[in-house]
Amino acid sequence: MAFRPACALDDLWEGEMKEVEIDGTRVLLVHAARDRVSAFAAMCPHQEFPLANGDLTDGVLTCAAHLWQFDAETGAGLNPVDCALKRFASRCEDGRVLVDLEAAVPSGPAQDRR
Repeated sequence: MAFRPACALDDLWEGEMKEVEIDGTRVLLVHAARDRVSAFAAMCPHQEFPLANGDLTDGVLTCAAHLWQFDAETGAGLNPVDCALKRFASRCEDGRVLVDLEAAVPSGPAQDRR
């Protein structure tokens, strides 16, 4: 695994999301809870709209273009349920957020947030 620095953890507060570029790849970082940050491909799989323009509320990431919704920790589709975000391995270490672009992580089941 080749973890690369994405940003300082202090630059991404809990409940926030931020798009960064790592080695030419646009990545959406989501700090949904505690010191866990998830990393996803930055574009919505529906029509390639930037997810950073969307909304993050109560652990649900909503794309601004057509209101598709995803679990902010796992990337699993909530609406529609048959779609998921591409998720990268990520970790927080020494006050930094690190992402491995070569390690795709399964999206996992969506959490019921309704």
